[in-house]
Amino acid sequence: MGIGYEIGIRSYKTAIYAASFFNSKAKLWVKGRIDTFKFLEKNISADDKIIWIHAASLGEFEQGRPIIEAIKEKHKEYKILLSFFSPSGYEIRKNYDLADIICYLPIDTAKNAKQFVDIVKPKKVFFIKYEFWKNYLKTLYENKIPVYLVSGIFRKEQLFFKTSGKKYRKLFDYFEHFFIQNQKSGDLLKSIGIENFTVCGDTRFDRVIDIAKSSENFYEIAKFAENSKVIVAGSSWEKDEEFLIKYINENKNIKLIIAPHEIKEANLNRIETNIKELVLRYSKIKEHNPQDFSVLIIDNIGMLSALYKYGQVAYIGGGFGAGIHNILEAAVYGMPVLFGPKYQKFDEAKELIKLGGAFSINDYQEFKTKMDLLFSDKKVLENISEISKNFVANSAGAVDTIMEFCF
Repeated sequence: MGIGYEIGIRSYKTAIYAASFFNSKAKLWVKGRIDTFKFLEKNISADDKIIWIHAASLGEFEQGRPIIEAIKEKHKEYKILLSFFSPSGYEIRKNYDLADIICYLPIDTAKNAKQFVDIVKPKKVFFIKYEFWKNYLKTLYENKIPVYLVSGIFRKEQLFFKTSGKKYRKLFDYFEHFFIQNQKSGDLLKSIGIENFTVCGDTRFDRVIDIAKSSENFYEIAKFAENSKVIVAGSSWEKDEEFLIKYINENKNIKLIIAPHEIKEANLNRIETNIKELVLRYSKIKEHNPQDFSVLIIDNIGMLSALYKYGQVAYIGGGFGAGIHNILEAAVYGMPVLFGPKYQKFDEAKELIKLGGAFSINDYQEFKTKMDLLFSDKKVLENISEISKNFVANSAGAVDTIMEFCF
């Protein structure tokens, strides 16, 4: 991983710059890194004690967020530097109030890594899940700054565990400790001689429990759902919506709260047009009696995690595309969770299916059969709901383990 890595990194940077002329995300990636070092010098003083937390994007941020909150609560002497690689993380969380400094991570060249570490001088560093930037890791190691991997997860298909990937394993030597999600990851690390790890689960379980405890109450939505059988559909895509709409059209005694992944007007109109029952958008809910409607469309971003408590069954979108969205935000409320067939990359989905709290569906008939069972047999619904609730509760605790080890 010598000169070839440097050439690869610089080639990647050149490609992003070229793409920035016609791709908005690439443009943000480039623009956001223009004055990073000046920004850091301006906002960090010699007396600051910095904890650096790096997340690739938004999903990794959610895994790192409970660590940030725990540090702020228990170790107020530290400042938090939060860095992102992707615009989809930075642009959404650039005003996150518990981080003192938020920036893009400069591209991983040896020069950038040295300059970044020289300015920040972090006391401890937490990389979330998959981050293995060679020059940053090497520079931190040479400066005797401990680096921890949080919510790490490994698979045998990864290059580290192949015969041809032996040179890449050097990166693991730069970590002080690995906090990993499951024993399979631990077994893989052991197979290449790595012993400095703790199997403590995924910090997202702690996060969703905290969200559920402090979630906002919505009076009008509670009124919509009152004394009704309700499906809550989160981050749905068109294929998901086909099933949901058909089922609601066929079952007048069941209500639907749907938070589409895409909230552009054209998509909202498409959903409304295909529903035969009375439909209400959340933005208009104060103008009507919510109880008069069968379908509530959430036409904004940010409410979803608090909505699941108003239903009995959750449907999580994305399973007919790249992969499902977060199932834990629903499971924490003790709900059966349904989703499409693309869930294999999500250990929590696979585990909850094994336990009987979640179900993958491949077509409308499977969807209908499962929904009919859940809404017709109260005992079945209660038993499955309890499985989901216990799954989340029993999987929590990673944050406490990490904090006790690192501080």
